[in-house]
Amino acid sequence: MLGDKWTLLVVMMLAERPHRYNELRRRVEGVSQRMLTRTLRTLEEDGIVTRTVFPTVPPGVEYALSDRGQELLVPLAGLADWVVCGQAA
Repeated sequence: MLGDKWTLLVVMMLAERPHRYNELRRRVEGVSQRMLTRTLRTLEEDGIVTRTVFPTVPPGVEYALSDRGQELLVPLAGLADWVVCGQAA
């Protein structure tokens, strides 16, 4: 699940706050529309991300980390610290 760079980037963006699709697309540099859609669907299926549809015209969709996604941030922070320490060595 965390093997590709887009998944980690999307999770880190959603850790800040919920985002709408186009906002994520602008913030995650280099991701294609197809890849972002696939990544978000996979994260939603895995219970990491929640998708909320707002009854507007056109319909607004917002993505946020679920409780399970919030729990994932703890080991990800440890992994990030490990990477930073390894680069400093």
